[in-house]
Amino acid sequence: MTLDDGKLPCYETELTIPFHDIDMMQVAWHGHYVRYLEIARCALLDALDYNYSQMQASGFAWPVIDLRLRYAAPVLFAQRIAIEARLSEWENRLKIDYTIRDAQTRKRLTRAWSVQVAVGTEDHEMRLESPPVLRERLLAWQKANP
Repeated sequence: MTLDDGKLPCYETELTIPFHDIDMMQVAWHGHYVRYLEIARCALLDALDYNYSQMQASGFAWPVIDLRLRYAAPVLFAQRIAIEARLSEWENRLKIDYTIRDAQTRKRLTRAWSVQVAVGTEDHEMRLESPPVLRERLLAWQKANP
């Protein structure tokens, strides 16, 4: 079966900005956005059936090697946000694109992306291509989500 690069996994999760994430202006501190992205990334990997525990069990760690954020509008205390994580590259690395929106109005608040690479847990060597287990999980996801 051939992998359809035009149909890669996407997952959206929602959360409400808690009091402990905000500053005196009631705006979420910029560093907390990385945690919001991680929540969405974990949900995407769970949907793909290849989460961090499964990655480790398959013999690979997937460290983040690059992360970029572009803040368009602030996230405020008690605001309900939707974080979309979309897999955009998989052959040599995992690149995930993110969009954070107001959950009600759908106004875009932030765009971001992260890059992860496969590293063997035994030899600690970075792989120049993604391991076959990732391709297998993507094929299974596409079959289950036509």
